[in-house]
Amino acid sequence: MPTNTLDLPVELTLRRARPADLPTVLTLLAEAARWLNAADVRQWPAGGFPASKIEPLVEQGVMYLLDDGIDPVPAATMAVDGHADPEFWTAPDRPGDALYVHKLAVSRAYAGRGLGGALLGWACGLAAAEGLPWLRLDCAKDNPRLQAFYRKHGFRHVRTVDLPHRASGALFERPAARASYGGALDITAHKELIEV
Repeated sequence: MPTNTLDLPVELTLRRARPADLPTVLTLLAEAARWLNAADVRQWPAGGFPASKIEPLVEQGVMYLLDDGIDPVPAATMAVDGHADPEFWTAPDRPGDALYVHKLAVSRAYAGRGLGGALLGWACGLAAAEGLPWLRLDCAKDNPRLQAFYRKHGFRHVRTVDLPHRASGALFERPAARASYGGALDITAHKELIEV
């Protein structure tokens, strides 16, 4: 299994989540959901996501887990796939021209260490490796702090789709490019990971 070293006191490994990792992924997402809801951000369900929503992402091999590879101590998780939410990304957007980030969550124990940005850079490189021009995501319409985070990491605001039944709807995209790693993840390990 390839190792991607981040600028942290422990070595972290980015890998595809396996079925046995489902409880760990759900715990990370639930922790992030509680933190968001405590900050009055209603982006994710307060109790986290049901297993039935996350298990297919694990089975499809598009859910990733960042851990130390030993215990493993979970640091972050995210899904990266070609699924463009049809309520947000329409035919004029050319939805097939991108990979999409979903369910990005960093453990509060690792917050503020640049893991979110590093993972976005890795996903951007994954899109480039697949010959796609864009990495895209949607986030909460009423979370300017999160939107500023994405702008800081090279994303541009495409538009906001305001659907009353969806908390999300602020759409962002970033050009896919191998140069977007920023050195936080080992580039040579990236190629090995996507060939697994």
